Amino acid sequence: MSPLLLVFSDLDGSLLDHHSYSFQAALPAVEALRECGIPLILCSSKTRAEIEPLRRELGNSDPFIVENGAAVFVPAASLDRTPPDCRPDGDGWVREFAPPRQRWLLELARLKPEFGAQFTHFEAMGLDGVMAATGLQPEAATRALQRDYSEPVLWRGDAAGREAFAAALSASGATVLQGGRFLSVAGDCDKGAALRWLRNCYQRVDPARDVHDLAIGDSANDSAMLESARHALVIRSPVHGFPPLQRQENTRYSEEFGPAGWARGVLEWLQHLDPYSQE
Repeated sequence: MSPLLLVFSDLDGSLLDHHSYSFQAALPAVEALRECGIPLILCSSKTRAEIEPLRRELGNSDPFIVENGAAVFVPAASLDRTPPDCRPDGDGWVREFAPPRQRWLLELARLKPEFGAQFTHFEAMGLDGVMAATGLQPEAATRALQRDYSEPVLWRGDAAGREAFAAALSASGATVLQGGRFLSVAGDCDKGAALRWLRNCYQRVDPARDVHDLAIGDSANDSAMLESARHALVIRSPVHGFPPLQRQENTRYSEEFGPAGWARGVLEWLQHLDPYSQE
């Protein structure tokens, strides 16, 4: 019996170009996945408000993971069985792994006297600040501000201060992850846990089939996802090094940046079906 194939992909710096946010270079591989009937599951630090328009542009109707694994949205048509531990959400379900954003806004306010000007965050930056920090246009920046579970932090201090800041947040129950530009502050969640939960949902529909999943990412906040999948495609970034991984087998590092590396890696995976296997 042929295995069930799934692709879990980060967005910024992976499917989307780090500077322009374009996915044009990845389109041949996106179309190849669609023709093969392989779900492309977007898994990002982005919000639901940001991911849904992108899904429409891509013609994507598969489940998606928001805010670094804080929640998984599952359209009803994407699974033949109701997933566990979910609540209804429109024409589908949502599985939430993290408490609401307000909890982390309160924690950041509590830490402001200690860390002062060393950090700012989306709510404090407002629309103009987010646009300046990200290069997003007003409509896109407005969507980025519509957060439900997490808060991006722009760290302005040194590395030692950042470690102390992250430790203080962790002591309050937060998970702090470094993305391409921002620290993400959220609950006890990550992209890896969300991947494993959703993979199990697919497995429950057809337990006899093996699952061969490919995780794609470029940053430290992708590490848990990259470690959790059967195969990993690590995308070269123009602004930082590859994220550290414990795994070595079934792992490929792209030569091209962003969506160009994404496309080549996905097409090779499709061509060989099990391209990185050393078994």
